[in-house]
Amino acid sequence: MTKIIRTAIGLMSGTSMDGIDIALLRTDGENVVERGPSMGNQYEPAFRNRLKQALVDARDLTDRTARPGDLAAVERNLTLRHAVALSDFLYRHDVPPAKIDVIGFHGQTVLHRPDEALTVQLGDGALLAQVTGIPVVYDMRANDMVHGGQGAPLIPIYHAALAASAGHALPTVFVNIGGISNLTFIGRNGEIVAYDSGPGNTLIDQWVEMHTGAAYDHGGEIASTGQVLPILADRYLGNSFFSSNQRRSLDRNDFRPPEIGEAGLADGARTLAHVTAAAIVKSARHLPEPPARYVVCGGGRLNHVIMRDLSEFARSQNAAVIAAEEAGLDGDAMEAEAWAYLAVRSLRGLPLTFPGTTGVTAPVTGGILGMPEKSGLLRAD
Repeated sequence: MTKIIRTAIGLMSGTSMDGIDIALLRTDGENVVERGPSMGNQYEPAFRNRLKQALVDARDLTDRTARPGDLAAVERNLTLRHAVALSDFLYRHDVPPAKIDVIGFHGQTVLHRPDEALTVQLGDGALLAQVTGIPVVYDMRANDMVHGGQGAPLIPIYHAALAASAGHALPTVFVNIGGISNLTFIGRNGEIVAYDSGPGNTLIDQWVEMHTGAAYDHGGEIASTGQVLPILADRYLGNSFFSSNQRRSLDRNDFRPPEIGEAGLADGARTLAHVTAAAIVKSARHLPEPPARYVVCGGGRLNHVIMRDLSEFARSQNAAVIAAEEAGLDGDAMEAEAWAYLAVRSLRGLPLTFPGTTGVTAPVTGGILGMPEKSGLLRAD
């Protein structure tokens, strides 16, 4: 039977809220993975501030469809920004919109409470389909929660496809250091175990922004001049999240940055980088077997202090740490690629999540399909 290969675009706006990642992928939603071009599109500070306010406005939501206050306007603005970014991406890479079969649209998570089966992503998939003239799969987390899952992480099935297509030696552990860090273990027989491992960049980003107004610690430059404060580090690493045997998905606000005055800028950044790395290795104890190699993707791999600490901690367990690029992958585009891959799986009704990844009761698919009723602004009739 001939496999149908679809051309998909993934659009990802992560917990760091720094912009939109876009990637093109040709895939059957299973073992065929042909990675195409990718691009990052940064939010300007004013809109990023609106997204941060959206986190505050969403705190008391109990209905995931409600959009009180400015949330409705932010959602529409966010969606249209994705459409503009996509148009620019297609133009730059000379890809006709008519060649795109589907868009995988993540949106912006503003609330994630897995214990309450509640997750909220801003992003109007139906509007995006109308504007682009391209089918859009969106809201891919909710069905997992309906079936008892944590709603995250969703990327592990794509990690498994990457490992298979690239011929990586198994077992392999992928580490995604975004706002929140997560691990994906792929065993020798294709077993997938995945879960959030702790705070990623979010604490460092918030700390640096509080002190300097900058969005993040570029390359770990600030952290590299500081020292680890043991009392502060132990406070984070002593959190019950690490001692519990039950894995759960994290919200951006589950860990908060230190208060002003608890540390200087450099020492705070250095300590939080240490916490990010230590949390990954500390959480690895829940894996089926100790990993021999960590493949690191996400923005955190560009922080040299985090990577140095992670390498030192992993070495004590006889494990190696490499950036995604050393494995022939794109550490910046991987999440966007995953959303393209998941969109194709959703179209085919294939599972997106599994008991070993989100704790869902059985493998389930997910996502809502938004179909354009007209050609859209990007696609000619």
